[in-house]
Amino acid sequence: MSITRLIMGAALSLACAAGWAADFKTVGAAPAVLYDAPSTKGVKLFVVPRGAPLEVVLTYGDWVKVRDVSGDLAWTPARGLSSRRNVIVRVHNAKVRAAEDEASTVVFTADKGVLLELGEPGTNGWIKVRHRDGLAGYVRSGDIWGF
Repeated sequence: MSITRLIMGAALSLACAAGWAADFKTVGAAPAVLYDAPSTKGVKLFVVPRGAPLEVVLTYGDWVKVRDVSGDLAWTPARGLSSRRNVIVRVHNAKVRAAEDEASTVVFTADKGVLLELGEPGTNGWIKVRHRDGLAGYVRSGDIWGF
């Protein structure tokens, strides 16, 4: 294999990987109404509370097709979403620790469905999060959704 083909293959692989990065937004100040089509004339399917994370899978004009924590797909106006990042706890009693280590002190425990503010990614599958009451720490990435 020539060096040119090797470099082109590596560049294509990186471009594909970047294209698969998830785009998450957070529901803004008002709850978001999710529709079955990109129009307010569509059927209203769900109402998502403010602060909830949604994965944007497609943009169509002023509308976005989103996936929620349950995996359901629906449409909502893009203007109702914020770039602020929150995550939602997917498991019962997720332990948020002081450091990126299972042996670290538990700062707090978050129940399934609790919203946490997304901090920076840690190492080895840990994510830094912050509760609205100010407590912060690291949680296993598999215990949350929305990042």
